[in-house]
Amino acid sequence: MFVDRVKIFVKGGDGGRGCSSFRREAYVPMGGPDGGNGGAGGDVILIGRVNQNTLLPLRFHTEFRAKRGGHGGPSNRTGRDAPDTHIDVPLGTIVREEGTDIVMGEVVADEEEVLIAKGGRGGRGNKSYLSNTNRAPRNADPGEAGEEHWLWLDLKLLADVGLVGLPNAGKSTLLSKISAAKPKIADYPFTTLTPVLGMASWDDYDFVVADVPGIIEGASTGSGLGLDFLRHIERTRVLVHVIDASGISGRDATADYETIGRELDAFLPALSSRPRVIVASKRDLVSKEDDPLAALQALAERDGLELFAVSAATGQGLKELTQHLAGALQTPREEASA
Repeated sequence: MFVDRVKIFVKGGDGGRGCSSFRREAYVPMGGPDGGNGGAGGDVILIGRVNQNTLLPLRFHTEFRAKRGGHGGPSNRTGRDAPDTHIDVPLGTIVREEGTDIVMGEVVADEEEVLIAKGGRGGRGNKSYLSNTNRAPRNADPGEAGEEHWLWLDLKLLADVGLVGLPNAGKSTLLSKISAAKPKIADYPFTTLTPVLGMASWDDYDFVVADVPGIIEGASTGSGLGLDFLRHIERTRVLVHVIDASGISGRDATADYETIGRELDAFLPALSSRPRVIVASKRDLVSKEDDPLAALQALAERDGLELFAVSAATGQGLKELTQHLAGALQTPREEASA
C-alpha cells in the first residue's frame, strides 16, 4: 500500500536529574559536594532511506519517545546520555508541525538526518554550585523536559520524469513498456489510484519515471484527489503529457491537452517552464476518420514542445521517447531551465 501522508507524535527524552551528595570518607569530617550532573535526553531524528518509497510503516506506529538521560550520582558520576531515536522515512519526506505551514525539515538524500524533537539537558549536580560563598550547596537541578510535537509527514516522490494526463490516457501502459514497473492496467478510468515508480534506462543511463494518477479538471483546486496527486510532480525534472490520440475514445485530444496545461499552471506556475514533451498514445487504435495527431502537432509547435506518437501495444515510438528523455535528463539543470 502506498501512503504519502501521516500524522505522528514525537517527544525528545527528558534530561536526567542532577545529584545532591557529599563526600563521606574516613578521616574527612567535612567532605565537599560531589553530586554529578544528569545525562542528556535522546533526540528524535528523521533519517532518509533510499530503499523506502512509502510512509505506510508510520500509519500503524505513530508515537515516538526518546529515552531519558541517566541521573547523576555521588562521587561526581555523570548520568549517561540517552541514545537518539531514529525514524526511517523515504526520500522526499517533508515534516511540518501540526497547525502551521512551517517546514521543519526535508529529507532528500540517503541517510540524511533531520532533527524533529530535541532531548532535554541533564540537570546540574550540587558539585556545579560550589563557590567561594557557598561551600556546601545542597541544591541540584531536575533535568529539562524534551521537546514534544504533533507533526505531519508529507511525501513528495523523487522522480526524474513524471507522466501526467487525464484518466485512461495510457500512462500506466506506457510506464510498463519503458520500465520494469508493473502497474495495474485496465480499460476504465482511475485504474491507478496511487503513484507508481519505474526505473527506465537508455545506453546505461538509468532514470526514475513516476506514473501520477489521472488528473481531472479542477484538480489544482482539490477536485477528486488532485492536490494529493499533483504534489508528486513538483520535483520531477521532465514532464511527459500523455494524451489519448486514438480518435476512438470520443474525447477531444486538443481540449485534453489544454485542460492538463491549465491545471499544472494553476497548481504551480513554475511547471510551465519545466522541460515537457507530448506523447500521443494508443496510435495502434487510431481512427482514420478522426485522427487528432495533426491538431496535437500544431499545439506542440505552438508551445515549442516535442511530440512523440507512440503505441505501447506495437512498440511504435517507445525507443525514440526513451532516448529523448535520457538526453533531456543529462542536460545540465541550468541549461534545461534557461
